[in-house]
Amino acid sequence: MRTSQPQTIYLSDYKVPAYLVDTVDLRFELFEDGARVHSTLELRRNPESDETAAPLELDGDSLTLESVALNGAELAAGDYEDRGDQLVVRSVPEQFTLTVVTWIEPQNNTRLEGLYKSSGMFCTQCEAEGFRCITFFPDRPDVMARFRTRIEANKDAYPVLLSNGNDVEKGELENGRHFVTWEDPFPKPCYLFALVAGDLVEKRDTFSTCSGRDIDLRMYVEPRNAEKCDHAMDSLKRSMRWDEEVYGREYDLDIFMIVAVDDFNMGAMENKGLNIFNSSCVLASQETATDLAFQRIEAIVAHEYFHNWSGNRVTCRDWFQLSLKEGFTVFRDSQFSADMGSPTVKRIEDVTLLRTAQFAEDGGPMSHPVRPASYMEISNFYTLTIYEKGAEVVRMIHTLLGPDMFRKGSDLYFERHDGQAVTTDDFVKAMEDASGRDLSQFRLWYEQAGTPVLAISDDFDAETGVYRLTIEQSIPDTPGQTNKKPQHIPFALGLLGQDGQPLPLQLESGDSGAPTERVLELTEAVHTFEFHGVESRPVPSLLRHFSAPVRVRYNWTREQLLFLMSHDPDGFNRWDAGQRLAVDVIQSLVNAPDDAEIDPRLVEAYRKLISDADLDQALVAKMLQLPSEAYLIELTDKADVPAIHRAREAVLRHLAGALKGELLGCYQRHQGSGPYEVTPEAIARRSLRNTALAWLLMIDDEEGRSLAVSQLNAADNMTDRMGALRALVNSGFESDRQEALDDFYNRFQDDPQVVEQWFSVQAASDQAGQLSDIHKLLEHPAFDWKNPNKIRSVVGAFAGQNLAAFHNPDGSGYQFLADQVCRLDDSNPQIAARLVTPLTRWRKFAPSYSDRMKSALERIRDKAGLSRDVYEVVHKSLAD
Repeated sequence: MRTSQPQTIYLSDYKVPAYLVDTVDLRFELFEDGARVHSTLELRRNPESDETAAPLELDGDSLTLESVALNGAELAAGDYEDRGDQLVVRSVPEQFTLTVVTWIEPQNNTRLEGLYKSSGMFCTQCEAEGFRCITFFPDRPDVMARFRTRIEANKDAYPVLLSNGNDVEKGELENGRHFVTWEDPFPKPCYLFALVAGDLVEKRDTFSTCSGRDIDLRMYVEPRNAEKCDHAMDSLKRSMRWDEEVYGREYDLDIFMIVAVDDFNMGAMENKGLNIFNSSCVLASQETATDLAFQRIEAIVAHEYFHNWSGNRVTCRDWFQLSLKEGFTVFRDSQFSADMGSPTVKRIEDVTLLRTAQFAEDGGPMSHPVRPASYMEISNFYTLTIYEKGAEVVRMIHTLLGPDMFRKGSDLYFERHDGQAVTTDDFVKAMEDASGRDLSQFRLWYEQAGTPVLAISDDFDAETGVYRLTIEQSIPDTPGQTNKKPQHIPFALGLLGQDGQPLPLQLESGDSGAPTERVLELTEAVHTFEFHGVESRPVPSLLRHFSAPVRVRYNWTREQLLFLMSHDPDGFNRWDAGQRLAVDVIQSLVNAPDDAEIDPRLVEAYRKLISDADLDQALVAKMLQLPSEAYLIELTDKADVPAIHRAREAVLRHLAGALKGELLGCYQRHQGSGPYEVTPEAIARRSLRNTALAWLLMIDDEEGRSLAVSQLNAADNMTDRMGALRALVNSGFESDRQEALDDFYNRFQDDPQVVEQWFSVQAASDQAGQLSDIHKLLEHPAFDWKNPNKIRSVVGAFAGQNLAAFHNPDGSGYQFLADQVCRLDDSNPQIAARLVTPLTRWRKFAPSYSDRMKSALERIRDKAGLSRDVYEVVHKSLAD
């Protein structure tokens, strides 16, 4: 058991850096057995620091120091101290040049932080604290400098040498080596530094900015992936145009580059001018990528490009401000995706993730505010709270101010802070100054953890025609925070009459011009709103568009939910009513006998959905997806996962059996014709068709089986191929399942990204992903413990999606996950810390499960030499 705890870092202890770096001149000598890094820094004392006599302290990690020179003179051993994680130079002048030479071994870097090798290629990942694994440096985001980088390597093995900025010099060297020098004219923190060296093919395009500048667009991939770049390149150009039109942000360098890397801990990284992507987040063709992958790639390409301003030109003062860039940029990429497709469907997808996973994070041991007050390991705070809830906080500002004032606020923010490292307060202040709104109370969204709960009650006075709505807000206690203050919450509302028509929301009697939707602003613990001129009791449409990340508690009847499913003009709330109805029905069966009746109104509601050709078919496709087991668990105290699984499966099979004819009709009606297209209409058609097929195979329907086999064999795109494969894998047709899996692997075994899908479809299935099957997948020749995507596709999919198997009553799933976390902790602690998450929610489950989950966590805790990453997560999870 670990005897010493990692150090906790507190926001309240922030101090400005004692030294600033004006320029960084780097020279990399890359070899097969390592790399020598020459770093020359122009430093000066920070005039804003009160530490006028402080020694120079530079961060380091896993470095072999070869030499240190001050103003060109090599220092003697007594003039500096190499502490391993710090290089300390005791006495320096006010302004000086420091040259440091270090030796590193990228080929042995399994953590994938700093400079490492992936598939024979050198690449970097420096966010959050990876640059200290390359050379000694003040590794913090508020130290911004201009970088010049020279890369030297063998020309045959590494013909492509890339870094940030513009290439300003290149040439030949002795012994078959060559060099390229890159210069970035914009000051940046070291976490945005990037380097790539490898044997890559280049795909080129151009983009003309609104001011008439031509930008050179380059994408670098391994030769086998050369035909998978078009979608990402098109997505990039759409992102660049959208950012100009919606935010007025024009690209600032002459070159923009993207590189695809197989081994990457994250999805992608926004390094200035040189974005590095996980291959799965950039490579796509209709034969190898599903519709969801195409949409995900477009969103991630946009996200990383938008960081050029919201993250790079204006960056974080410290890592507590991480949501300053990530929350704002997730909001921006969500806006972009909504504009490129269906806004309602995009909102449903965002909220599904938020309510299923982020709300769980808010209610768990790692709960933290959007701006955390402390952390042990910053890598653990790349969370849904920082990203998704942070985006919702920005969305609420947009809702409160309106689009025009929000744009003025963002313009002022970029103008005021260009080239600076700032805080979330600076962002909110710009919005206040541009709009004239007081957002003082709103800042609590950045400071208070937890998901607010809105308890809503209503009454109707038929004599006066007044409908009253009372909303009481509260925020549950979270680790370290109790007795929280009321927050400023925008609450979008509509009322529907008995005929299904929207009613005018008259807050005063006789308000003839009242709108049919209002955004109410909640600032007190309790509010009561009165609506006048109401002839009969209305049906409330609450929290339209999910206008705030809150839980709503209102005593809906099933009749009201059925009514909203059919009549609510807000597409999101129409979907939400269907989800609430399905949740109510499923929950009623969790502890019911096997022959309990399933409400026939649910069947009729789904029958109407499937048959209504006038409805937005993209919305219909979303409404036909039952609430996930993860969401049902999140809504339950002391969850019995197998019981929830059985209840959900019973409802799904009942619906499929009762609607077999409609499902077959839906499948036939949405047959594809013409070439494959990634349009909202085509995506909706394929989604409906594959949902119908999956439902048919849930009841082991022979006609459905025949359709699935035919679709699998004839598919000309991965969406339909994977839809048929998934349906067969989750069915009871065992021989068809195995034949389909074998054929699929034989066809795509040379494509790593497709093999990851093949792993995942099995690991996530309770039919094909029992623990014995998972062990076989880990022994498969295509599985690689060094590749995070492979680990996520098997271990992550099993623990995060195959919940009935993971929560086996004997606890074997928990011990399995503990085994894998302990194994990975020695090689890639970042991935290990993320994989342990399912165990951290042990208090959510019934005692027979929670005791075994806790035992698995304790076994991880007691591992010798536990990493700082995993230590923080496990100890917070086990704390009282």
